[in-house]
Amino acid sequence: MLTKTDVIKTDALIIGAGPVGLFAVFELGLLDMKAHLVDILDKVGGQCAELYPEKPIYDIPGIPYITGAGLSDALMEQIKPFGPTFHLNEMVETIEKIGDPLFRATTNAGQVFEAKIIVIAAGGGSFQPKRPPIPGIEAYEAKSVYYAVRQMETLRGKRLLIAGGGDSALDWTLNLAPLASHLTLLHRRAEFRAAPDSVNKMMALVGEGKIDLVVGLVTSLEGADGQVSKAVVKTNAGSDFHIACDAILPFFGLTMKLGPVANWGIALKDNLIPVGTETFETNVPGVFAVGDINTYPGKLKLILSGFHEVALMSQKAHRYVYPDKRLVFQYTTSSTSLQKKLGVA
Repeated sequence: MLTKTDVIKTDALIIGAGPVGLFAVFELGLLDMKAHLVDILDKVGGQCAELYPEKPIYDIPGIPYITGAGLSDALMEQIKPFGPTFHLNEMVETIEKIGDPLFRATTNAGQVFEAKIIVIAAGGGSFQPKRPPIPGIEAYEAKSVYYAVRQMETLRGKRLLIAGGGDSALDWTLNLAPLASHLTLLHRRAEFRAAPDSVNKMMALVGEGKIDLVVGLVTSLEGADGQVSKAVVKTNAGSDFHIACDAILPFFGLTMKLGPVANWGIALKDNLIPVGTETFETNVPGVFAVGDINTYPGKLKLILSGFHEVALMSQKAHRYVYPDKRLVFQYTTSSTSLQKKLGVA
């Protein structure tokens, strides 16, 4: 077992174990580069695993439908041949250049890495849900107030109050309506920021009497021992009334914090890392940024975009890890050597 004084040496240190960080293991592995991954969460999968493990994703190429958890599981299966090592519940605090190329990174747990390249795949940084300004809401959090749905089945048969007007609020309204004994969607105004198709489907459920739609704000909660029993709501007209509920799901977005990244000597722009689109390298040679953490002209914050960025990043990374080795481009469909690495030859 490693101690905090042990230095782990690796080809690549990947900061962030979300979908893009996981796929980086695959692309680097195809080119014979070993990787360790560090993530502040207690699980792999990033936002997919933490915030919407059971939420459908429809825009992964070739996969018509998959959940956040399903995508994480599939990526973990895909990278098995490369044997990555994960360091969860840790955050990289410092990075210093000690060679050419060679970096030393230290985590908040005192673990030290020496890596030839650094791949920052940290999404938008560390994230936390925005807490609504309701007095005493902390006492109900994780017991009957949830900022993410990790297992829909735990909400079956309950009276649910979903608060919010964006995509997450509407998506979960549609997904949970068949499970709940009663569901109320609460938003501070009659207009929604969600996809029009989701709004239309939600309004259809309201019209059929399957869910309630209320315009207003929660001002206080009632309950005991962390279990909410009702929410006090103030309408836009100024009147108060109660909504009986067993669980409340506020979806007011996320607060992103860049964290220690800002102290790593890497150029930033609006709390994002500028990169070139040929290699996705930062202003520091040997340090790359892929996924939602980076920015460049035309950037789209999509998982599929991150996958593309990782493929190009790996080509440049190979030149740092194997400066004297010629890289021959190969296809997994026809290369016997790549198929051997994947265990399918």
